[in-house]
Amino acid sequence: MKTVRTPVLEIAYLEAGPSDGPVAILLHGWPSDVHDYDGVIGPLAKAGFRVLVPWLRGYGATRFLSADTPRSGQQAALGADVRDFMDALAIPDAILVGYDWGGRAACVVAALWPERVRGFVAITGYGIQDIPGASNPVAPDREYRYWYQWYFHTDRGVAGLTQNRLELTRLLWRLWSPNWDFDEATLQATAASFDNPDFVAVTIQSYRHRYGNAPGDPAYDALEARLAARPAIQAPTIILHGIDDGVGPPDGSRPRDGLFTNLIERRDLPKAGHFLARENPDDVVQAVLRLRSPA
Repeated sequence: MKTVRTPVLEIAYLEAGPSDGPVAILLHGWPSDVHDYDGVIGPLAKAGFRVLVPWLRGYGATRFLSADTPRSGQQAALGADVRDFMDALAIPDAILVGYDWGGRAACVVAALWPERVRGFVAITGYGIQDIPGASNPVAPDREYRYWYQWYFHTDRGVAGLTQNRLELTRLLWRLWSPNWDFDEATLQATAASFDNPDFVAVTIQSYRHRYGNAPGDPAYDALEARLAARPAIQAPTIILHGIDDGVGPPDGSRPRDGLFTNLIERRDLPKAGHFLARENPDDVVQAVLRLRSPA
């Protein structure tokens, strides 16, 4: 593990592969951590990539530099963190890989700073939130999947996440990736990242902010205003989506495919769930390799 300082964070990250190789940045989701890419890092490093896998804000050894910084998990903050991480390591551009929170962060970078993204493996597709439209209900068979988000809008949910984060993670992994037969050691390895002192605060703010029910960090107001237009993504993109994703099946993401103006391919993978990089690491590796020379 290495660390690097940005204006807001000390970001912990893993690094593998040659220092002069093309850069691939792998971004994890919630509730998970860098272990999402255990099966991806080695093959990409062997293929010549400089592979960087940061812990997002609120996870693992990543820390806020100031006690005064709002513990925000909003989308603009996640995207700005990735941009700042690249700046701190003097990385002009990279192939980004991400899903869930990490996919949203990658979408933000690709939409707002397109010159920084050489390619994008968008696991579950376009993830920039429609916060102005968030109060509009969706179909009931989609609403029920978000029960944990409504839970986090209550004091009971804050207490539940604080006290039961391991058990909640185990439940969500089973619900969201029903065909993934993970063991207790795998769960425990990732759960250690949730001991971060800001994990609960960042999580709660993220899920409340996306529905307009918590204020954002004013430092990101201008970025959030740009994201409200749901800008298109120009980078060469491959979308991977697990057919058995228990929180966001492919039918929910396909209507947003038009927001990628250079979509190379979309693949909906049988039996794969939400934690696709853990379940189908070879498909992620192959997508990155294809984006190295997308033409």
